[in-house]
Amino acid sequence: MKEIITLQPEGLWKHFDTLTQIPRPSKKEARVVEFIKDFGLKTGLETHADDIGNVIIRKPATIGMENSKGVILQAHLDMVPQKNSGKEHDFEKDPIETIVDGEWVKANGTTLGADNGIGVASIMAVLESKSLIHGPLEALFTVDEETGMTGAFHLKPGMLTGDILLNLDSEDEGELYVGCAGGIDGNFIFDYESESVPASYVTFTVSVSGLKGGHSGLDIPLGRGNSNIILFRLLYGASRKTEARIADVEGGNMRNAIPREAIATIVIPEKQASEMKTLLEQIAQTIKTELRTREPSLKIEINKTGTAERMMKKGFQDCLIASVIACPNGVIRMSDDMPGLIETSTNLSIVKTVDKKVSVHCLLRSSVDTAKLALADRMRALFEMAGAEVDFTGEYPGWKPNMDSVILKVMKKVYERKYGREPAVKAIHAGLECGIIGGVYPNLDMISFGPTIRNPHSPDEKVNIDSVKKFWDFLTDTLKNIP
Repeated sequence: MKEIITLQPEGLWKHFDTLTQIPRPSKKEARVVEFIKDFGLKTGLETHADDIGNVIIRKPATIGMENSKGVILQAHLDMVPQKNSGKEHDFEKDPIETIVDGEWVKANGTTLGADNGIGVASIMAVLESKSLIHGPLEALFTVDEETGMTGAFHLKPGMLTGDILLNLDSEDEGELYVGCAGGIDGNFIFDYESESVPASYVTFTVSVSGLKGGHSGLDIPLGRGNSNIILFRLLYGASRKTEARIADVEGGNMRNAIPREAIATIVIPEKQASEMKTLLEQIAQTIKTELRTREPSLKIEINKTGTAERMMKKGFQDCLIASVIACPNGVIRMSDDMPGLIETSTNLSIVKTVDKKVSVHCLLRSSVDTAKLALADRMRALFEMAGAEVDFTGEYPGWKPNMDSVILKVMKKVYERKYGREPAVKAIHAGLECGIIGGVYPNLDMISFGPTIRNPHSPDEKVNIDSVKKFWDFLTDTLKNIP
């Protein structure tokens, strides 16, 4: 587990290893906030925390760099808590078990937290260093980026004084990001209309597992399976041909992760049980055939189980199933301005039965705010027609590219000098805090970049070791060349 502290750059990996020992799922960052505050104070630097938990640490310029533009190094402290089924891990208590696997660092059955732990660790290494050359620095560590960008939303004018912001939360080395998508959460809540299960009914569970999942923005164009979509396709088939009724349903647990698992408890007259099971097995085989390339490990199981006391009324069940089946999911539109970039997408992330309610949650993303709101209206019309209470929350803006950026020109020159080629300049179909921070500090010159991370927001998350070294060298050389 400690092999990572022998990797280069040693200081960065040392701090990342320490972060893996501190539980820090979104909205549960109290311990890592205290850790970062203590780090700043022990390093002898000016350290502040605001009332939401964001931490700001300031480091003076090195000799001869006092007149350089001020740079804000920014990363978020929280991580997405996802684990494989059967993996025993409490993200609020247990450390992440890291594994060095060839050219990658990954975790043992859980998310790694390289998103955004590598960014945090690199800032700590910069703050701690006595040899790096740089101008005036501010480090901004934000909280709850993954489930609402709460930290960024709570930033106030006057807290930051820098001119340039380097967001260290991108996931492809050699790429500079100058724009991102905005987002909004769609919440659709149904009152569970139920009745007693007749004595002549038997109970089954229908479960979907083994999917790859992944980041609901970066991985949405890959065509991976969505466990909620798959499960409701099965439920739709069963309800059309038999008298099957849903007792409860649950799928997905993170709004910004493509759901990997889902399960429903269904009841049916015993005389139809064999027919229903055969029907579901046929639908399951069709789905597996369709997804055999993208999702070779997809597992769909139909098993007889104990008893259920309540089941959905037929009319309510029909509305619920129809609305989920009809709900937009995946890529909605590609960008007209940047070839290959997704403009608008949505992820049907969570379906759950709790306290006599059935809730459906989606995360809508778009680089065009009006397109995002138009998609929200489309979904509002659908779910209101089905009888749900509709609420959209957590809206955040996109970040519009500035191709005349001074720091962009500097970083392109630095990268080309170091590596013999220009970095790619892109926008990303994911929510970065730059859009929100730029709304509070409109004059900031901003770039986002990072090492190569694959499969973030899933237990397959891994970070490329060589790319971390290149990212670090590029970061430190950039700081030395700030105008």
